[in-house]
Amino acid sequence: MARLLAVRGVCVRMVGRSEADLTQAGGLEHFASLVTPGCVVLHSIPTLPGAVDRDLVGAFGDRPARVVYLSTTSVYGSTHLADEHTPVCECARVETERAVQAGPWDSLILRPAAIYGPGRGVHVAMAHGRYTLLGDGSNFISRIHVDDLAAIVEAALLSPLTGAYPVADQHPCPAREIAEYCSQLLGLPLPQRAEVEDVPLSRRADRRVDGSAICRHLSVTLRYPSYKEGIPASL
Repeated sequence: MARLLAVRGVCVRMVGRSEADLTQAGGLEHFASLVTPGCVVLHSIPTLPGAVDRDLVGAFGDRPARVVYLSTTSVYGSTHLADEHTPVCECARVETERAVQAGPWDSLILRPAAIYGPGRGVHVAMAHGRYTLLGDGSNFISRIHVDDLAAIVEAALLSPLTGAYPVADQHPCPAREIAEYCSQLLGLPLPQRAEVEDVPLSRRADRRVDGSAICRHLSVTLRYPSYKEGIPASL
């Protein structure tokens, strides 16, 4: 996203994990000092323990003109079908969403599905022997290629659109389907299976996400509408 904005001549300031620890003394103040009057903010920090998240959003004051927050489709809980109208479950991420939406700026919440791309995704996990299927692999997973997510974020920062939208490509599929594809593409054995009760709750997703609305509102066309385009490009 930063590279896309730089091409436009936009000045971009970034803070990475190694540059600012918001739980340490002075970390919050340093981060907030980068928020200058009239700027737009992409808030992509995963929810932190305690009140640090709310403190960070509050530290922005009234300086930003707009804040875009990257949340997650996990806010939909056990819902099997999700779109822009699907209710969310009470959780820490939703609390942060509400803090962003309550600020004195325009805001937009983006809820990306599983992000994949070069160096990240099923194709990488399988190559390193770190991928397991949940049961028979019939659970549905939605994904978004990192380049498509960046394009959506760029458009979101420059748009007046408000509200909250899921972000996903056009081909949610069973976990087994993409594992079989990667197995054939990379010449790897199919991954081992894990019993449902042995898999952490965070990996038990079985959800098809319709992300078409945000693309329509922002006039963004996905470069990688499915993993069949996205994984070869990632390799």
